[in-house]
Amino acid sequence: MPFIIGDRGAATQGTMASLCLNLLPSPHSRRLTEASSASSSSPSPSPSTTPKSSSSSSGGGGGGGSIGSLKPIVVNGNPPTFVSAPGRRIVAVGDLHGDLEQARRAFQMAGVLSSDGQDTWTGKETVLVQLGDILDRGENEIAILSLLRSMDKQAQEDGGAIFQINGNHETMNVEGDFRYVESGAFEECAGFLDYLDSYGYEWEEAFLGWVAASEKWRQDQKTSQNYWDSWNLVKRQKGVIARSVLLRPGGPLACELARHAVVLKVNDWIFCHGGLLPHHVAYGIERMNFEVSNWMRGLSEKDLGPQLPFIATRGYDSVVWSRLYSRDVSDPEDYQISQIQSILEETLQAVNAKAMVVGHTPQTAGVNCKYNCSIWRIDVGMSSGVLNSRPEVLEIVDGKARAIKGRRDMLSELQVVDYT
Repeated sequence: MPFIIGDRGAATQGTMASLCLNLLPSPHSRRLTEASSASSSSPSPSPSTTPKSSSSSSGGGGGGGSIGSLKPIVVNGNPPTFVSAPGRRIVAVGDLHGDLEQARRAFQMAGVLSSDGQDTWTGKETVLVQLGDILDRGENEIAILSLLRSMDKQAQEDGGAIFQINGNHETMNVEGDFRYVESGAFEECAGFLDYLDSYGYEWEEAFLGWVAASEKWRQDQKTSQNYWDSWNLVKRQKGVIARSVLLRPGGPLACELARHAVVLKVNDWIFCHGGLLPHHVAYGIERMNFEVSNWMRGLSEKDLGPQLPFIATRGYDSVVWSRLYSRDVSDPEDYQISQIQSILEETLQAVNAKAMVVGHTPQTAGVNCKYNCSIWRIDVGMSSGVLNSRPEVLEIVDGKARAIKGRRDMLSELQVVDYT
């Protein structure tokens, strides 16, 4: 059944896909709160829909009038797959790669986060979509995930919402591929696991509090660190073990990621990390989301769910890895452009969408669109672990899309396209 964003008494995203069978090897470990009456091991990929609405009367962040003047946000799927958000302003943010400072700048630029250091949601009824790759190449991955969850709880009280997409670096880490993990990120895993233990493995409270607690923890790490200390190797080993415990299928952080989709449709827009192709649609968007989520929750290991679908997470043409729409080929032939545009048009028509938004491939020219602006590429490599470029975000209001490239009082519009 559908769920409607905003009702404090109804099931929320924070509890939708939270049932994990094997969290931590500790007598204090607790299963995350079950979201609905349907078992999370159910083999059916049909949409989960549970109503939730807000009693708040605050105005929308660029999306219209008071909450009472807009229809509620309705979410279908477990994890969320199809979202109806009538009249809402939509903001999309690309790859963050563990850079908390740049993430905050991007959210502030988008007008959804306060700049007073309190991490307060200021977007009112805005819908924020983050396109994945929060993990790897940076040191504050869990802090960013914690910040997004905290913002989402606040957003729902105002009639807004946050949706996250899993990218290739999320699926790689759940598979145990730690090739792109920074040493500081291993340390954060060890520090967070200790922090979680201090909360008696009460996941919700500890996870929500980590973004604030990590600031002091990180400062303590800097002041006490001795790079010539022979214990550094031991610390690294501890970090690797902690990351494995947190991110293995069924681990608590993997279960947190399992709450999110690999493909999301909001109104007439498709959001995914790499790119959606016709054969993905034929396989089934809900099916892919459901199977990846079950794998992350460790259900497939217990033969209670499907195995990780290759079509979603492996291979050059999978949803999280594809660069077909985002890679610029030097002097492409006309027939190549025509072929790609034809594939894109076929995909959008199959899902009844007007445009697609992707991340994954850094755009040195900044947020941009191609193929008659039916594809928007929004990964600008803002993380210090990638290009350390100026944050940019995509804003969609009343069917018109534009890139926000500076402070909100200094907008630089790359393109404005009316899709209505």
